[in-house]
Amino acid sequence: MKIAIIGLGYWGPNLVRNFLSRKHVSELVIHDQDPARMTAIAARFPGVSQEANLDKLLSPGRVDAVVIATPLSTHYTLAKKALQAGCHTLVEKPFCETSAEAEELIQLAAEKSLTLMVDHTFLYTGAVRKMRQLVEAGEVGRPLYFDSVRVNLGLFQHDTNVLWDLAPHDFSILDHLVDAKPVAVQAVGAKHYYDHEDIAYVSVFYEDSFIAHFHVNWISPVKVRRILLGGEKNMILYDDMEPDEKIRVYDKGVELKAPEQIWQTLVSYRSGDMRAPKIEVTEALSLLADDFLGAICEGSQPLSSAESGLRVVQLLEAADASLKGGGKRVDVSQGGHS
Repeated sequence: MKIAIIGLGYWGPNLVRNFLSRKHVSELVIHDQDPARMTAIAARFPGVSQEANLDKLLSPGRVDAVVIATPLSTHYTLAKKALQAGCHTLVEKPFCETSAEAEELIQLAAEKSLTLMVDHTFLYTGAVRKMRQLVEAGEVGRPLYFDSVRVNLGLFQHDTNVLWDLAPHDFSILDHLVDAKPVAVQAVGAKHYYDHEDIAYVSVFYEDSFIAHFHVNWISPVKVRRILLGGEKNMILYDDMEPDEKIRVYDKGVELKAPEQIWQTLVSYRSGDMRAPKIEVTEALSLLADDFLGAICEGSQPLSSAESGLRVVQLLEAADASLKGGGKRVDVSQGGHS
């Protein structure tokens, strides 16, 4: 299979390294607007070939699949060209700038029977896979809340705000772990240095009592990547900064004993053991590459599907609309309109 990787910035070299080592890949072609980047990557990975002409690279029959790791504003245009050329396509997160663009690409891929996938790498980490296993096994019980903190000092993005930069990671994890569909979003944030928000707080509401909250921040003195998933049976703490025990399962919760008189209701707290289940340490991006190639060869549905990418964009759209509207509540199902 011939694979093209477009965009050799921060994430591109990791994609090159992983796809170059896959047995299904017979040729890996790289492209970037900066010739120096192509030269540097070609020197680092001697097995790749360079193509400076993007139109030639995306001409029908040149490659079988395209991996797009370019700025968000280019995702829709490049992915559409790739699909029109008959190429299976993997797009860096976030999928697109709007849900309408994402829906159009999904329809185009379906019409041409092509695999279209979004690079939500965290879904392939051992920690998130273990969390999904625990949820599916019923160990969490009915989910009550999802609380996420993703903060660090930098890197400021010039073309988007902190919401579009950091929140897709945790939005995709939420979408993967919780089957319920969100109905509304509220978000507030602030701009301290230039035209884009560098800190934001997002709440996502559901039809039942489940609620999700996200804190994303580019100007924190410490790096924190932490998720709490609370359920009626057990609660899970995922701390990505922990070198060993990234997942901890707590047998803790609340129990109510309600006699006939409501004012006599007794609240008791259950506090049991904590355990740290073993998780796989395989590189997430290598599993994502295998999933993409497997979906192409076998026609299977990838874990990080275009549909999941669309749902993340719908959340981002609604959150951004709420942010721009001073924290107003925005309906998710209407694509960012209150």
